[in-house]
Amino acid sequence: MQRYSKITNVHKYKREIVLLKSRPCAYGKCTFCDYILDNSTNIDEINAINMDVLNNITGEFGILEVINSGNIFEIPQATKDEIKRIVKAKNIQLLFVEAHWMYKDHLHKIKNLFNVDVFIKTGLESFDYNFRENILNKGFYHESVEQLSKMYDSVCLLIGVQGQTREVIKSDIETAKKYFKHTTLNLYVNNTTPIKADKNLRDWFIKEYEYLKNDPQFEILYNIEDFGVGDINC
Repeated sequence: MQRYSKITNVHKYKREIVLLKSRPCAYGKCTFCDYILDNSTNIDEINAINMDVLNNITGEFGILEVINSGNIFEIPQATKDEIKRIVKAKNIQLLFVEAHWMYKDHLHKIKNLFNVDVFIKTGLESFDYNFRENILNKGFYHESVEQLSKMYDSVCLLIGVQGQTREVIKSDIETAKKYFKHTTLNLYVNNTTPIKADKNLRDWFIKEYEYLKNDPQFEILYNIEDFGVGDINC
């Protein structure tokens, strides 16, 4: 498992990234997600692995992204304390973290904890309610996109899933462009779940939205290992 990397092939936010272990995802109901297999209930093991990973951070970009198979809130306190120490010691100016909608009323706690500019991403996957909730089972029940954009700095959108349509993808990209300053587009790859990729949608997206490669708002993950962390052999 590759747990440290550098993201340098982007227009904005060149950064270091670490994939940490954590306690089980508190939501854990997304139908397409098998990332939660990296979770553990052994806190000592989690912290030991995470401390070793965090030792790689140099601070060279002044930006750090912390991801785990869940949410920043499920990372043990000892690991969070070490992240806070490293942020200060390495002069990190911007910290990327991720949190599900269920944590919407607790986001301020993360900002207060790390005492640095915190950039909060969320795995919304789609603005389309039917696709998001009836197929992906994401559990996002926000009242409006405006409400969501006031809480989160960035959304991750899933592309190329059976049951999705070109119209949904077009609308998702337009909405993200209008309301958010950063968007990750993740092209879905088959995994151990029953949710399957749609190759035709994937091929259409790659051709139709090739221009997004030059848009600094968007980061596109064509493959699961494009950020350089995770099981790069899968």
